[in-house]
Amino acid sequence: MAMIQWFPGHMHLTQKAIAERIKAIDVVIELLDARLPGSSANPMLAKLTEGKPALKVLNKQDLADPQRTALWLAHYNALPGTRALPLDASMTAPAKALVAACHELAPNRGGMAKPMRVLICGIPNVGKSTLINTLAGKRAAKTGDEAGVTKLEQRIAVAPDFYLYDTPGVLWPRIIVAKSGYNLAASGAVGRNAFDEQEVALELLDYLRQHYPALLEVRYKLAGVAALSDEQLLEAIGRQRGALQGGKQVNWQKAAEIVIHDFRSGVLGRMTLETPEEFAQWLAEGQTLDAQRQLKKDAIELDRKIRFKQIARPGSRQNNQE
Repeated sequence: MAMIQWFPGHMHLTQKAIAERIKAIDVVIELLDARLPGSSANPMLAKLTEGKPALKVLNKQDLADPQRTALWLAHYNALPGTRALPLDASMTAPAKALVAACHELAPNRGGMAKPMRVLICGIPNVGKSTLINTLAGKRAAKTGDEAGVTKLEQRIAVAPDFYLYDTPGVLWPRIIVAKSGYNLAASGAVGRNAFDEQEVALELLDYLRQHYPALLEVRYKLAGVAALSDEQLLEAIGRQRGALQGGKQVNWQKAAEIVIHDFRSGVLGRMTLETPEEFAQWLAEGQTLDAQRQLKKDAIELDRKIRFKQIARPGSRQNNQE
């Protein structure tokens, strides 16, 4: 997917830190965005933490479609060694339930002799720092609405025998599920410099007009949303919200910013951008395309090597070694 590219140096360091830390960890908590659980699950993290008990926390559940959240919880709870809970990180009592869930996943840990050691991970801007502060009952981690606020690993004592290890929000080098890239951008997990806001808004509207047309109609005072194309819908929203420029033409950039802001803030209503079945299909298609790209890349590289060997000058080191 050419639209979104990343892998800053601090994310590479984070990957190394997680690989080292995981050796002494009892449970891994992965915070997911309840509006896009599949897209916000880090495939690189899954490889690093393979075999460890996992607690999947669907954060921002108050912004997500409750029926779809139930589907995702059932999906994760059916996996071996895995539990899943919905959460709004600002709610104190549900957050404390995470401690109990960790003890269920690692019943042999606890007490001063064998304190519980938990690694908490999540993509940028998923609410991890806010949750940590709620668990610790104090401002233990920095919070912010920009991707990548946490920079260094921290250890927080949630209880005398319960240690929480925090790591910076980490993404992965390359997206093979194109739809995930757009969903991550719409949620705010990816910095603004990495994507085109108009493309993201159009992709978002294309999905929402099919699955949540009534909510769009209420918010933007429009009718027949489902029958419109994504371009027609973005133009109508721009006119309705006064995103205009000279000659009363729609300012597409401003209209896109309005749509993305409205989704992120939750004013559109409770929406989820994927079901487990949809994401499984997107992933399978992405893996197929990625495998095809790799085969093509390998063929080009093999052809290059063959051509280089054929045109090597007589008497060269390469020919002398053959």
